[in-house]
Amino acid sequence: MIERYTRPEMVRIWSDENKFATWLKIELKACEAVSKRGKIPKADAVEMSRRARFDAVRIGELEKTTKHDVVAFVTNVNESLGPLSKHFHKGLTSSDLLDTTLAIQLRESSDLILAAIRALKKELRARALEHRRTVGIARTHGVHAEPTCFGLKFVLWYDELARNEARLRRARTSISVGKISGAVGTYAHLGPDVEKDVCRSLGLKAANISTQIVQRDHHAEYFSTLALIASSLEKIAVEIRHLQRSEVLEVEEPFTEGQTGSSAMPHKKNPVLSENIAGLARLVRSYASAALENIALWHERDISHSSVERVIGPDASIAVHFMLWRMVEIMRGLVVHRDRIRANVDRLGGLVYSQRVLVALMESGMGRDEAYKLVQRHAMAAWNNGRPFRALIEGDPKVRRSIGPGRIRSLFKPDYFLRHVDQIYRRVFSRSRA
Repeated sequence: MIERYTRPEMVRIWSDENKFATWLKIELKACEAVSKRGKIPKADAVEMSRRARFDAVRIGELEKTTKHDVVAFVTNVNESLGPLSKHFHKGLTSSDLLDTTLAIQLRESSDLILAAIRALKKELRARALEHRRTVGIARTHGVHAEPTCFGLKFVLWYDELARNEARLRRARTSISVGKISGAVGTYAHLGPDVEKDVCRSLGLKAANISTQIVQRDHHAEYFSTLALIASSLEKIAVEIRHLQRSEVLEVEEPFTEGQTGSSAMPHKKNPVLSENIAGLARLVRSYASAALENIALWHERDISHSSVERVIGPDASIAVHFMLWRMVEIMRGLVVHRDRIRANVDRLGGLVYSQRVLVALMESGMGRDEAYKLVQRHAMAAWNNGRPFRALIEGDPKVRRSIGPGRIRSLFKPDYFLRHVDQIYRRVFSRSRA
Protein backbone atom coordinates (compact mmCIF):
# COMPACT_ATOMS: atom_id res chain seq x y z
CA MET A 1 0.00 0.00 0.00
CA ILE A 2 2.76 2.46 0.94
CA GLU A 3 4.67 1.90 -2.28
CA ARG A 4 1.84 3.39 -4.36
CA TYR A 5 2.06 6.69 -2.52
CA THR A 6 5.73 6.95 -1.60
CA ARG A 7 7.54 9.72 -3.39
CA PRO A 8 10.37 8.56 -5.67
CA GLU A 9 13.02 10.66 -3.91
CA MET A 10 12.59 8.60 -0.73
CA VAL A 11 12.61 5.31 -2.64
CA ARG A 12 15.86 6.36 -4.37
CA ILE A 13 17.65 6.86 -1.05
CA TRP A 14 17.04 3.25 -0.07
CA SER A 15 17.58 1.65 -3.47
CA ASP A 16 20.42 -0.84 -4.01
CA GLU A 17 21.80 1.40 -6.76
CA ASN A 18 22.14 4.33 -4.38
CA LYS A 19 23.59 2.14 -1.65
CA PHE A 20 26.27 0.70 -3.91
CA ALA A 21 27.01 4.14 -5.37
CA THR A 22 27.56 5.46 -1.85
CA TRP A 23 29.78 2.53 -0.96
CA LEU A 24 31.88 3.24 -4.02
CA LYS A 25 32.08 6.94 -3.17
CA ILE A 26 33.35 6.11 0.33
CA GLU A 27 35.92 3.64 -1.00
CA LEU A 28 37.27 6.12 -3.54
CA LYS A 29 37.38 8.96 -1.04
CA ALA A 30 39.37 6.70 1.29
CA CYS A 31 41.79 5.96 -1.56
CA GLU A 32 42.05 9.67 -2.29
CA ALA A 33 42.78 10.44 1.38
CA VAL A 34 45.43 7.71 1.49
CA SER A 35 47.01 8.99 -1.73
CA LYS A 36 47.37 12.45 -0.17
CA ARG A 37 49.56 10.78 2.43
CA GLY A 38 51.76 9.15 -0.19
CA LYS A 39 50.62 5.57 0.33
CA ILE A 40 48.92 5.30 -3.05
CA PRO A 41 50.32 6.97 -6.16
CA LYS A 42 48.14 9.95 -6.98
CA ALA A 43 47.92 8.83 -10.60
CA ASP A 44 46.54 5.48 -9.44
CA ALA A 45 43.91 7.17 -7.27
CA VAL A 46 42.80 9.34 -10.18
CA GLU A 47 42.66 6.35 -12.51
CA MET A 48 40.68 4.34 -9.95
CA SER A 49 38.06 7.09 -9.80
CA ARG A 50 37.83 7.01 -13.58
CA ARG A 51 37.59 3.25 -13.97
CA ALA A 52 35.70 2.03 -10.89
CA ARG A 53 32.27 0.65 -11.72
CA PHE A 54 29.71 -1.64 -10.15
CA ASP A 55 26.85 -3.71 -11.52
CA ALA A 56 24.00 -4.37 -9.08
CA VAL A 57 22.92 -7.51 -10.93
CA ARG A 58 26.46 -8.88 -10.91
CA ILE A 59 26.77 -8.11 -7.18
CA GLY A 60 23.62 -10.11 -6.57
CA GLU A 61 25.02 -13.05 -8.49
CA LEU A 62 28.31 -12.93 -6.57
CA GLU A 63 26.54 -12.70 -3.23
CA LYS A 64 24.87 -16.05 -3.88
CA THR A 65 28.33 -17.54 -3.55
CA THR A 66 30.04 -15.20 -1.07
CA LYS A 67 27.02 -14.90 1.23
CA HIS A 68 28.46 -11.44 2.00
CA ASP A 69 27.20 -8.32 0.27
CA VAL A 70 30.31 -6.17 0.80
CA VAL A 71 32.65 -8.91 -0.41
CA ALA A 72 30.45 -9.33 -3.49
CA PHE A 73 30.56 -5.57 -4.05
CA VAL A 74 34.34 -5.35 -3.68
CA THR A 75 34.81 -8.33 -5.99
CA ASN A 76 32.60 -6.74 -8.63
CA VAL A 77 34.34 -3.35 -8.48
CA ASN A 78 37.74 -5.02 -8.63
CA GLU A 79 36.69 -6.57 -11.93
CA SER A 80 36.63 -3.04 -13.36
CA LEU A 81 39.91 -1.97 -11.74
CA GLY A 82 42.26 -4.70 -12.86
CA PRO A 83 45.74 -4.28 -11.32
CA LEU A 84 44.58 -1.16 -9.48
CA SER A 85 42.42 -3.40 -7.30
CA LYS A 86 45.45 -3.84 -5.03
CA HIS A 87 44.56 -0.44 -3.53
CA PHE A 88 40.83 -1.00 -3.21
CA HIS A 89 39.22 -1.73 0.20
CA LYS A 90 42.69 -1.79 1.73
CA GLY A 91 42.53 -1.36 5.49
CA LEU A 92 38.76 -0.92 5.55
CA THR A 93 36.17 -3.20 7.10
CA SER A 94 32.62 -3.79 5.89
CA SER A 95 31.08 -1.62 8.60
CA ASP A 96 33.16 1.35 7.46
CA LEU A 97 30.99 1.26 4.36
CA LEU A 98 27.75 0.10 5.96
CA ASP A 99 27.62 2.52 8.86
CA THR A 100 28.86 5.54 6.97
CA THR A 101 26.35 4.85 4.20
CA LEU A 102 23.54 4.34 6.70
CA ALA A 103 24.36 7.72 8.22
CA ILE A 104 24.02 9.36 4.81
CA GLN A 105 20.76 7.54 4.06
CA LEU A 106 19.21 8.51 7.40
CA ARG A 107 20.38 12.10 7.02
CA GLU A 108 18.88 12.36 3.53
CA SER A 109 15.67 10.71 4.76
CA SER A 110 15.55 13.25 7.57
CA ASP A 111 15.71 16.07 5.04
CA LEU A 112 12.72 14.69 3.12
CA ILE A 113 10.75 14.11 6.32
CA LEU A 114 11.54 17.63 7.51
CA ALA A 115 10.24 19.02 4.22
CA ALA A 116 7.01 17.04 4.69
CA ILE A 117 6.68 18.37 8.25
CA ARG A 118 6.98 21.91 6.97
CA ALA A 119 4.28 21.22 4.37
CA LEU A 120 1.94 19.85 7.04
CA LYS A 121 2.64 22.78 9.37
CA LYS A 122 1.63 25.12 6.56
CA GLU A 123 -1.70 23.33 6.12
CA LEU A 124 -2.38 23.22 9.86
CA ARG A 125 -1.66 26.92 10.21
CA ALA A 126 -4.03 27.72 7.34
CA ARG A 127 -6.79 25.67 8.94
CA ALA A 128 -6.15 27.25 12.32
CA LEU A 129 -6.53 30.75 10.88
CA GLU A 130 -9.65 29.70 8.95
CA HIS A 131 -11.36 28.60 12.17
CA ARG A 132 -10.03 31.24 14.53
CA ARG A 133 -13.57 32.40 15.27
CA THR A 134 -15.39 29.08 14.94
CA VAL A 135 -17.03 28.21 18.26
CA GLY A 136 -16.99 24.50 19.01
CA ILE A 137 -17.42 22.19 21.96
CA ALA A 138 -14.43 20.80 23.83
CA ARG A 139 -14.65 17.27 25.12
CA THR A 140 -12.94 15.57 28.02
CA HIS A 141 -13.33 11.80 28.44
CA GLY A 142 -15.33 12.04 25.19
CA VAL A 143 -18.04 14.02 27.01
CA HIS A 144 -19.00 17.62 26.26
CA ALA A 145 -17.01 19.93 28.55
CA GLU A 146 -17.05 23.66 27.70
CA PRO A 147 -17.14 25.81 24.55
CA THR A 148 -13.83 26.33 22.81
CA CYS A 149 -12.35 27.66 19.59
CA PHE A 150 -12.46 24.92 16.98
CA GLY A 151 -9.30 26.31 15.42
CA LEU A 152 -7.33 25.51 18.56
CA LYS A 153 -7.30 21.86 17.48
CA PHE A 154 -5.10 22.82 14.54
CA VAL A 155 -2.98 25.16 16.66
CA LEU A 156 -2.33 22.35 19.13
CA TRP A 157 -1.29 19.95 16.36
CA TYR A 158 0.92 22.62 14.77
CA ASP A 159 2.71 23.23 18.07
CA GLU A 160 3.33 19.53 18.62
CA LEU A 161 4.57 19.10 15.08
CA ALA A 162 6.98 21.99 15.62
CA ARG A 163 8.43 20.12 18.61
CA ASN A 164 8.81 17.01 16.46
CA GLU A 165 10.55 19.09 13.82
CA ALA A 166 13.07 20.26 16.43
CA ARG A 167 13.52 16.68 17.64
CA LEU A 168 14.23 15.44 14.12
CA ARG A 169 16.77 18.19 13.55
CA ARG A 170 18.59 17.03 16.67
CA ALA A 171 18.34 13.39 15.61
CA ARG A 172 19.64 14.32 12.14
CA THR A 173 22.76 15.67 13.78
CA SER A 174 23.06 12.62 16.00
CA ILE A 175 22.98 10.14 13.14
CA SER A 176 25.26 12.15 10.83
CA VAL A 177 28.27 10.23 12.14
CA GLY A 178 30.54 8.01 10.08
CA LYS A 179 33.56 5.83 10.75
CA ILE A 180 36.62 4.60 8.84
CA SER A 181 38.34 3.12 11.87
CA GLY A 182 38.81 -0.47 10.76
CA ALA A 183 37.88 -3.86 12.08
CA VAL A 184 37.73 -3.02 15.80
CA GLY A 185 37.90 0.77 15.79
CA THR A 186 41.63 1.14 16.52
CA TYR A 187 42.72 2.62 13.14
CA ALA A 188 45.21 -0.23 12.83
CA HIS A 189 45.58 0.20 9.06
CA LEU A 190 44.21 3.67 8.30
CA GLY A 191 44.75 6.58 10.65
CA PRO A 192 42.17 8.90 12.23
CA ASP A 193 43.23 11.60 9.78
CA VAL A 194 41.99 9.49 6.86
CA GLU A 195 38.66 8.98 8.61
CA LYS A 196 38.38 12.71 9.28
CA ASP A 197 39.01 13.56 5.62
CA VAL A 198 36.51 11.01 4.33
CA CYS A 199 33.76 11.96 6.76
CA ARG A 200 34.25 15.67 6.20
CA SER A 201 33.99 15.22 2.43
CA LEU A 202 30.67 13.40 2.96
CA GLY A 203 29.27 16.06 5.29
CA LEU A 204 29.56 13.78 8.31
CA LYS A 205 31.25 13.99 11.68
CA ALA A 206 33.74 11.25 12.47
CA ALA A 207 32.67 9.22 15.49
CA ASN A 208 34.59 10.17 18.61
CA ILE A 209 35.11 6.48 19.27
CA SER A 210 33.79 3.37 17.59
CA THR A 211 34.31 -0.37 17.75
CA GLN A 212 33.75 -2.12 14.45
CA ILE A 213 30.58 -0.06 14.28
CA VAL A 214 29.13 3.32 15.13
CA GLN A 215 27.30 2.89 18.43
CA ARG A 216 23.59 2.31 17.98
CA ASP A 217 22.30 4.90 20.43
CA HIS A 218 22.80 7.36 17.53
CA HIS A 219 20.36 5.41 15.40
CA ALA A 220 17.93 4.71 18.24
CA GLU A 221 17.49 8.47 18.66
CA TYR A 222 16.45 8.77 15.02
CA PHE A 223 13.96 5.89 15.14
CA SER A 224 12.56 7.05 18.48
CA THR A 225 11.98 10.46 16.94
CA LEU A 226 10.16 8.87 14.01
CA ALA A 227 7.99 7.00 16.52
CA LEU A 228 7.12 10.31 18.20
CA ILE A 229 6.23 11.87 14.85
CA ALA A 230 4.09 8.86 13.95
CA SER A 231 2.34 9.00 17.33
CA SER A 232 1.57 12.70 16.87
CA LEU A 233 0.10 11.95 13.45
CA GLU A 234 -1.98 9.17 14.98
CA LYS A 235 -3.21 11.66 17.57
CA ILE A 236 -4.51 13.89 14.77
CA ALA A 237 -5.94 10.90 12.91
CA VAL A 238 -7.82 9.62 15.96
CA GLU A 239 -9.40 13.05 16.51
CA ILE A 240 -10.52 13.20 12.89
CA ARG A 241 -11.99 9.71 13.17
CA HIS A 242 -13.95 10.74 16.27
CA LEU A 243 -15.15 13.96 14.66
CA GLN A 244 -16.34 12.03 11.60
CA ARG A 245 -18.51 9.63 13.61
CA SER A 246 -22.14 9.88 12.53
CA GLU A 247 -23.20 11.06 15.99
CA VAL A 248 -20.68 13.92 15.86
CA LEU A 249 -20.08 14.64 12.15
CA GLU A 250 -18.16 17.87 12.59
CA VAL A 251 -15.58 17.01 9.93
CA GLU A 252 -15.13 14.55 7.09
CA GLU A 253 -12.04 13.37 5.31
CA PRO A 254 -11.87 14.21 1.60
CA PHE A 255 -14.07 11.81 -0.36
CA THR A 256 -13.31 11.98 -4.07
CA GLU A 257 -15.49 11.43 -7.12
CA GLY A 258 -15.94 7.71 -7.71
CA GLN A 259 -14.63 6.69 -4.30
CA THR A 260 -16.52 3.96 -2.44
CA GLY A 261 -16.66 3.42 1.29
CA SER A 262 -18.05 -0.09 1.49
CA SER A 263 -18.63 -2.99 -0.86
CA ALA A 264 -21.94 -3.68 0.90
CA MET A 265 -23.29 -0.29 2.03
CA PRO A 266 -23.34 2.41 -0.66
CA HIS A 267 -23.92 5.22 1.85
CA LYS A 268 -20.64 4.72 3.70
CA LYS A 269 -17.98 7.44 3.88
CA ASN A 270 -15.33 6.00 6.18
CA PRO A 271 -12.25 7.79 7.59
CA VAL A 272 -9.91 5.31 5.92
CA LEU A 273 -7.05 7.77 5.39
CA SER A 274 -6.85 8.48 9.12
CA GLU A 275 -7.23 4.79 9.89
CA ASN A 276 -4.23 4.06 7.65
CA ILE A 277 -2.17 6.55 9.63
CA ALA A 278 -3.29 5.11 12.97
CA GLY A 279 -2.31 1.62 11.86
CA LEU A 280 1.09 2.62 10.51
CA ALA A 281 1.91 4.45 13.75
CA ARG A 282 1.83 1.10 15.54
CA LEU A 283 4.36 -0.25 13.08
CA VAL A 284 6.71 2.72 13.41
CA ARG A 285 6.65 2.47 17.20
CA SER A 286 7.69 -1.18 16.91
CA TYR A 287 10.66 -0.08 14.81
CA ALA A 288 11.75 2.26 17.59
CA SER A 289 11.64 -0.66 20.00
CA ALA A 290 13.80 -2.70 17.63
CA ALA A 291 16.31 0.16 17.36
CA LEU A 292 16.60 0.33 21.15
CA GLU A 293 17.24 -3.43 21.22
CA ASN A 294 20.13 -2.87 18.80
CA ILE A 295 22.14 -0.81 21.27
CA ALA A 296 23.45 -3.78 23.27
CA LEU A 297 25.74 -5.98 21.14
CA TRP A 298 28.42 -8.57 21.93
CA HIS A 299 31.90 -7.18 22.55
CA GLU A 300 33.09 -4.93 19.71
CA ARG A 301 30.08 -5.96 17.62
CA ASP A 302 27.92 -8.81 16.53
CA ILE A 303 25.66 -8.89 13.49
CA SER A 304 22.25 -9.04 15.18
CA HIS A 305 21.58 -5.35 14.54
CA SER A 306 22.26 -5.61 10.81
CA SER A 307 19.22 -7.62 9.76
CA VAL A 308 17.01 -5.34 11.85
CA GLU A 309 18.33 -2.15 10.28
CA ARG A 310 17.93 -3.47 6.74
CA VAL A 311 14.20 -3.52 7.49
CA ILE A 312 13.62 -0.61 9.82
CA GLY A 313 15.90 1.87 8.04
CA PRO A 314 13.90 2.09 4.82
CA ASP A 315 10.55 1.01 6.24
CA ALA A 316 10.36 3.50 9.12
CA SER A 317 11.65 6.38 6.99
CA ILE A 318 9.32 5.59 4.10
CA ALA A 319 6.33 5.03 6.40
CA VAL A 320 6.69 8.33 8.27
CA HIS A 321 7.27 10.23 5.03
CA PHE A 322 4.13 8.65 3.62
CA MET A 323 2.10 9.36 6.76
CA LEU A 324 3.06 13.03 6.73
CA TRP A 325 2.08 13.54 3.09
CA ARG A 326 -1.13 11.59 3.65
CA MET A 327 -1.99 13.95 6.50
CA VAL A 328 -1.23 16.91 4.22
CA GLU A 329 -3.74 15.41 1.78
CA ILE A 330 -6.32 15.08 4.56
CA MET A 331 -5.86 18.64 5.78
CA ARG A 332 -6.09 20.11 2.29
CA GLY A 333 -9.38 18.35 1.60
CA LEU A 334 -10.89 18.27 5.09
CA VAL A 335 -14.60 19.11 5.05
CA VAL A 336 -15.61 21.09 8.13
CA HIS A 337 -19.32 21.33 8.96
CA ARG A 338 -19.61 24.65 10.82
CA ASP A 339 -23.36 24.30 11.35
CA ARG A 340 -22.91 20.90 12.94
CA ILE A 341 -20.12 22.22 15.16
CA ARG A 342 -22.36 24.97 16.44
CA ALA A 343 -25.32 22.63 16.88
CA ASN A 344 -23.16 20.39 19.06
CA VAL A 345 -22.31 23.35 21.30
CA ASP A 346 -26.01 23.76 22.08
CA ARG A 347 -26.87 20.09 22.08
CA LEU A 348 -27.04 19.63 25.86
CA GLY A 349 -29.33 22.55 26.55
CA GLY A 350 -26.69 24.73 28.20
CA LEU A 351 -25.11 22.13 30.46
CA VAL A 352 -21.67 23.10 29.18
CA TYR A 353 -22.00 26.45 30.98
CA SER A 354 -22.26 24.83 34.42
CA GLN A 355 -18.83 26.03 35.58
CA ARG A 356 -19.69 29.61 34.66
CA VAL A 357 -22.77 29.40 36.83
CA LEU A 358 -20.73 27.81 39.64
CA VAL A 359 -18.09 30.56 39.54
CA ALA A 360 -20.73 33.31 39.37
CA LEU A 361 -22.44 31.94 42.48
CA MET A 362 -19.10 31.78 44.32
CA GLU A 363 -18.31 35.35 43.28
CA SER A 364 -21.67 36.42 44.69
CA GLY A 365 -20.60 35.14 48.10
CA MET A 366 -22.04 31.61 48.13
CA GLY A 367 -19.72 28.94 49.50
CA ARG A 368 -18.16 26.60 46.98
CA ASP A 369 -19.68 23.39 48.35
CA GLU A 370 -23.17 24.89 48.45
CA ALA A 371 -22.81 26.39 44.97
CA TYR A 372 -21.46 23.13 43.53
CA LYS A 373 -24.29 21.04 44.97
CA LEU A 374 -26.90 23.51 43.73
CA VAL A 375 -25.51 23.58 40.18
CA GLN A 376 -24.95 19.81 40.10
CA ARG A 377 -28.52 19.15 41.23
CA HIS A 378 -29.89 21.10 38.28
CA ALA A 379 -27.30 19.59 35.94
CA MET A 380 -28.28 16.04 36.90
CA ALA A 381 -31.95 16.92 36.47
CA ALA A 382 -31.16 18.18 32.99
CA TRP A 383 -29.24 15.00 32.19
CA ASN A 384 -31.88 12.66 33.56
CA ASN A 385 -35.08 14.43 32.53
CA GLY A 386 -34.04 16.19 29.35
CA ARG A 387 -34.99 19.62 30.70
CA PRO A 388 -32.91 22.62 29.56
CA PHE A 389 -30.25 23.39 32.13
CA ARG A 390 -30.57 27.14 31.57
CA ALA A 391 -34.30 27.05 32.32
CA LEU A 392 -33.66 25.18 35.55
CA ILE A 393 -31.07 27.72 36.64
CA GLU A 394 -33.27 30.68 35.71
CA GLY A 395 -36.13 29.12 37.66
CA ASP A 396 -34.16 28.70 40.88
CA PRO A 397 -35.01 31.49 43.36
CA LYS A 398 -31.69 31.20 45.18
CA VAL A 399 -29.76 31.65 41.93
CA ARG A 400 -31.89 34.64 40.92
CA ARG A 401 -31.33 36.29 44.29
CA SER A 402 -27.58 35.63 44.16
CA ILE A 403 -26.70 36.77 40.64
CA GLY A 404 -29.87 38.21 39.04
CA PRO A 405 -31.64 37.35 35.74
CA GLY A 406 -29.48 39.61 33.57
CA ARG A 407 -26.28 38.10 34.86
CA ILE A 408 -27.67 34.60 34.37
CA ARG A 409 -28.31 35.28 30.68
CA SER A 410 -24.75 36.52 30.21
CA LEU A 411 -23.37 33.25 31.60
CA PHE A 412 -24.74 31.26 28.66
CA LYS A 413 -22.76 32.99 25.90
CA PRO A 414 -19.85 31.09 24.33
CA ASP A 415 -17.77 34.16 23.42
CA TYR A 416 -16.58 34.36 27.02
CA PHE A 417 -14.56 31.18 26.53
CA LEU A 418 -12.73 32.52 23.47
CA ARG A 419 -11.46 35.78 24.89
CA HIS A 420 -7.84 34.55 25.21
CA VAL A 421 -7.71 32.68 21.90
CA ASP A 422 -5.78 35.40 20.07
CA GLN A 423 -3.08 35.28 22.73
CA ILE A 424 -2.74 31.52 22.29
CA TYR A 425 -2.44 31.93 18.52
CA ARG A 426 0.25 34.57 18.90
CA ARG A 427 2.17 32.51 21.42
CA VAL A 428 2.29 29.47 19.14
CA PHE A 429 2.77 31.01 15.72
CA SER A 430 5.26 33.66 16.79
CA ARG A 431 7.59 31.07 18.30
CA SER A 432 7.64 28.50 15.53
CA ARG A 433 8.72 28.65 11.94
CA ALA A 434 5.92 27.99 9.46
